[in-house]
Amino acid sequence: MTDEPVDHKRRRLLTIATSGVGAVGAAALVVPFAGSMVPSEKAKAAGAPVKVDISNLESGQQLTVEWRGKPVWIIRRSKEVLDFLPSMDGQLVDPGSEMAQQPDYARNELRSIREEVVVLVGICTHLGCSPKYRPEFAATAEAAFLCACHGSRFDLAGRVYKNVPAPKNLEVPPHVYTSDTEILIGSDSEAA
Repeated sequence: MTDEPVDHKRRRLLTIATSGVGAVGAAALVVPFAGSMVPSEKAKAAGAPVKVDISNLESGQQLTVEWRGKPVWIIRRSKEVLDFLPSMDGQLVDPGSEMAQQPDYARNELRSIREEVVVLVGICTHLGCSPKYRPEFAATAEAAFLCACHGSRFDLAGRVYKNVPAPKNLEVPPHVYTSDTEILIGSDSEAA
């Protein structure tokens, strides 16, 4: 042991310097870790709502957009189709849309907010294939959507026929009309 006097100023300086270097080191570890928990721009975009202009969508026409990596179909139905759809109830598994395949505001016979426009996720509820739209059969007992992979059939409200492999109606994604000609898919409120 030495009898030299303790230099308190030097000790304080070394303590402050050591603490500063430790704080910088801790921040260097925490910042990348915290940054890794924030979703990437690609991930944000994949789940982001999609705006769709339907001003040019004519009766019987289908428009397909992508939302969360899934095809979403927007179809304008004719008066003839709207008048025909209720006659299909006896041939369908869930004609009143009681299964949770749509938001509450689309839990109706037409499965839509506005009668003439239906918005559906274009993925079969059996094994995830994409059924084909057959507009020529829209107002007939034949299926408006046919999944050629295994024979599942759906009407123009996305309701599944009885005795086919698909167990449920096609999904109706959350959506809202932001104007007469624009739909926001992926959100239930205009504020999104």
